[in-house]
Amino acid sequence: MPQKGKRQHQQITFAYIFKQWIAPLFFITVGAVVAAFALEEFLVPFTILDGGVVGISMIISQLSDAPLGILTIALNIPFMILGYKRLGIRFLIKAIYAMAVFSSFLGIFEDMPAVTEQEILVVVFGGVLLGVGVGLILRHGGCLDGTEIVAMFLSKNTEFSVGQIVLFFNIIIYSVAGFLFGPDRALYSLLTYFITSKIIDIVENGMEQGKSVMIITDHGQEIADAIYTQLGRTCTKMEGRGMVSSGTKTVLYCVITRVEVPAIKKIINDADVSAFMTISDVSEIVGNHIKKKKAPAHKQEVIKKGRPG
Repeated sequence: MPQKGKRQHQQITFAYIFKQWIAPLFFITVGAVVAAFALEEFLVPFTILDGGVVGISMIISQLSDAPLGILTIALNIPFMILGYKRLGIRFLIKAIYAMAVFSSFLGIFEDMPAVTEQEILVVVFGGVLLGVGVGLILRHGGCLDGTEIVAMFLSKNTEFSVGQIVLFFNIIIYSVAGFLFGPDRALYSLLTYFITSKIIDIVENGMEQGKSVMIITDHGQEIADAIYTQLGRTCTKMEGRGMVSSGTKTVLYCVITRVEVPAIKKIINDADVSAFMTISDVSEIVGNHIKKKKAPAHKQEVIKKGRPG
């Protein structure tokens, strides 16, 4: 290989590694540290709970004095296995890394004094910091809580969305917290949850539960096959024409959940084809396009006509 070409290959390889691993892991680290700080320095001292698996871990930790970080990792293991089966090894590596950093810094911050004694400040700033931390982790392909993964699986066989199922889980958790620690703890926790959820959306640039994806390419079948194989999402195929090239283009449209955004970006980046993709917010979803059921063998086509995603 010529020296110039070799250098270019090395530069491209480093740029790819930096974009796909170094930068995401850096921001995941920052997010995990911020989330751990928010929990130990604001929420835990006042028995104000997070939602999901972390919230369950906080309840068990309060009742048994077991380390919160260890509980978080232990309870998330089954959900990480589910996430690996759906989203692949990259998701699993980033999720395990995020939890390891999060758990380590929970232990570091555990013996530090609380930042404030004012409960309203605890709720507001604890919720904001937790939202910033979790938002950074989700934005860069990691995960701290397996509740959303479980909700994705349950939503396929029910009429409820992922967001509705997560909220249902959290209402149960906060109800248990109210029974064990008093109704004021449950109400403070619920308020914190709403603040955290809003900040997560802001950090993720407005990402909601649903995302619409439009892909313009000359290799529609290849990309649609990859999306179906890796994510289980079907695409609607449309025909388009380039205004400059006057060539025929394939336009693929599908709807995914927000945790699948890194995976579909990877599909496009790894495809050795020309493709242009846009990702937009979905404010409301009507129908059952996300609740997929396995079709008979003779009907299992990647590209469906007449129904997106």
